[in-house]
Amino acid sequence: MNTRFLPRGLFASAIVLALSLSTGRAEDILKELEAGQSGHAGQTGHGSHDAAKPSHDHSAMPGMDMGGGKSKKSPHDDHKQAAHDMPAGGTMQGMSHGGAMPAGQTHSGHEDMRGYLGPYPMVREASGTSWQPDTTPHAGVHATYGEWQTMYHALFNFTYDHQGGPRGGDKTFASGMFMGMAQRRLGDGTFGLRAMLSPDPFMGPSGYPLLLATGETADGRTHLVERQHPHELFMELAATYSYDITKNSSAFLYAGLPGEPALGPPAFMHRLSGMDMPEAPITHHWLDSTHIMFGVVTAGVVLDTWKFEASAFKGREPDQYRYDIEAPRLDSFSGRISWNPIRELSLQVSYGHLHSPEQLEPDRNEDRFTMSAIYTQPFGKDNVWSTTAAWGRKIVKPGNTLDGFILETAAIFKKTYTVFARAERVQEDELVHDAPIYTVNKVSIGGIYDFYRTDHAKFGIGGLVSFYGLPGDLKPLYGDPTSAMAFLRLKIE
Repeated sequence: MNTRFLPRGLFASAIVLALSLSTGRAEDILKELEAGQSGHAGQTGHGSHDAAKPSHDHSAMPGMDMGGGKSKKSPHDDHKQAAHDMPAGGTMQGMSHGGAMPAGQTHSGHEDMRGYLGPYPMVREASGTSWQPDTTPHAGVHATYGEWQTMYHALFNFTYDHQGGPRGGDKTFASGMFMGMAQRRLGDGTFGLRAMLSPDPFMGPSGYPLLLATGETADGRTHLVERQHPHELFMELAATYSYDITKNSSAFLYAGLPGEPALGPPAFMHRLSGMDMPEAPITHHWLDSTHIMFGVVTAGVVLDTWKFEASAFKGREPDQYRYDIEAPRLDSFSGRISWNPIRELSLQVSYGHLHSPEQLEPDRNEDRFTMSAIYTQPFGKDNVWSTTAAWGRKIVKPGNTLDGFILETAAIFKKTYTVFARAERVQEDELVHDAPIYTVNKVSIGGIYDFYRTDHAKFGIGGLVSFYGLPGDLKPLYGDPTSAMAFLRLKIE
């Protein structure tokens, strides 16, 4: 068993943050808005700005001055003020909140929250330190507590899963995540905290049936095959600090226990094209399986629409104990270059060396290359379409070189109807013990109808069906399977 420990202060901070963010204050908020709306508008210096009103242009969001109304100047004040002008690529001037909102006041827009890693819109940031297009719709409930700006959002699925064929199975389970974030100005930069938790461990150590999925272990003795492993209870506990160099550039530091290194595209549950699908992609361990690593330090620079970053992190994947925090170790490294040439497009290329990633094969290391493109286009009123194309290569030493490809897309209409599809092609050597490499294919299509909505939550019902393309040698093992999922979804944003 690996040595594990639980830093009590960090754990307590995460729980306090989660509880404070999730506590309902609707009645107090309504009273504060009624009594203090005009006074707050005067504080902002923009007269009629209503902090409780959702933004209707989430793609052009300013940098945020979180100074709490202090008038003290520094050599970087000009840069801070200029940071309210958005980076190249189509932007608009931001709003500077000279005074704090009433404590705990909430609002649903991102219009006054800057990125954690630099002077650009917060919606550009996805999981870890990864980027997505600036046109990505906001997802979160915001509040102000003194000089702190906070945001939280959540997504939970209650799923019935049927995987067809002789190697399939059935299971009902809950999955998802809750994420809370907070930031404030600190010196000439921005300090941020993040906590993300998941109900996945409650589904049991062996996860849920998922044909063609491989990776990690349920019991510390055998590989998981044809199943998706549960994610950790603590998916992220991280801190960030970014220092504004100019109006559109910054240097930043990210540290997480757990956290996500600079490797791959945004994790599947955080990118718009994939987050509404209740199943993990079978390319997970080619592209984004490093989104939970126990020990991550990332340093980088943002130069307008470019980001250059490098990480040191623990290469070993999480063990079968899903409720704990494992001892950190910085024995692996990665680097990533990201570029958002236009507001609708985000590109990345990355490389990582993972030291002994598999618990059951400790003498094997892995080199990983990834490339991805994400295109997100709003259209009409309250409609958006997002597509991700990505390639990942695993070079196992000693072992095989294996490629994985994914193309996934999702369209959301009137914030109510979602349709999605995902196509994958993977080279696998773990499906059958001591067998050659097999190239397998999978296509999933489905949709969601949100039948009940409030200001910050929506309840939906959805389903998907999956089809497979298998080589002839695997037909006797798999037959001609078809799989399906039906699910209820709660989304807080």
